Amino acid sequence: MDESYTDDHLSDILRRVKRVAVVGVSLNPVRPSYYVARYLCLKGYDVVPVNPGHAGKALFGQSVVSSLSDIEGKVDMVDIFRRPEAVPGIVDEALEALPGLDVIWMQIGVSHPQAAAKARAAGVTVIQNRCPKIEYQRLFGELRMGGFATGRISSKL
Repeated sequence: MDESYTDDHLSDILRRVKRVAVVGVSLNPVRPSYYVARYLCLKGYDVVPVNPGHAGKALFGQSVVSSLSDIEGKVDMVDIFRRPEAVPGIVDEALEALPGLDVIWMQIGVSHPQAAAKARAAGVTVIQNRCPKIEYQRLFGELRMGGFATGRISSKL
């Protein structure tokens, strides 16, 4: 499912979100889930790494948690790095465990129309099949020719 999102909508999300739970984060620095989470940290987001296989280990100055239910405090956005068939369970847990959740963001190649509809019905904004790192770079002037970010890393706008 390919959905359209306006640049204003995406930039508004990226400006207002402060704390992001990255579900499926890897400790391997060549994996997209690692470098997207790292990039978000470098932009000033408070990233909560979520991966049951790495629970208790440290990543980006945070302790990796096993599940969304293990997170203390408010989370603004859940960024999902899991296969589409895992999305319904993640959405259910997010809606139950994270009161005040604002956004569920599914990475490139990840979408689930039924889970998205359920989240939207609960008042949560849903983005599917997009990457917040790529959108941040594109919207805030860091994406260069060929899709590579060539400048210094600046603080979050």
